[in-house]
Amino acid sequence: MPGIFSSKMDSIQKSSLLARVEIALDSLRPHLRVDGGDIEVVDLTEDYTLQIKWLGTCVNCSMSEMTMRSGVQETIRNHVSEIREVVAINES
Repeated sequence: MPGIFSSKMDSIQKSSLLARVEIALDSLRPHLRVDGGDIEVVDLTEDYTLQIKWLGTCVNCSMSEMTMRSGVQETIRNHVSEIREVVAINES
């Protein structure tokens, strides 16, 4: 049975998914910006992994992992169920 993940996404699908991701992240951004942080979408891979980058104070924040699990991942999954995983790609 073919599923949503059985074929490569085309550029229109990717653009649509990324637009929905941005809408979802816009609901989180005010909370991040209060403390001088933000989040940026880097890429959406062929296997539906969303790569993000922490910005500002979020880069070195000890709560980034918790924010990722309970804030970012949950919000993305609720708004864009096609996304399989969300990973931060900030360099150490």
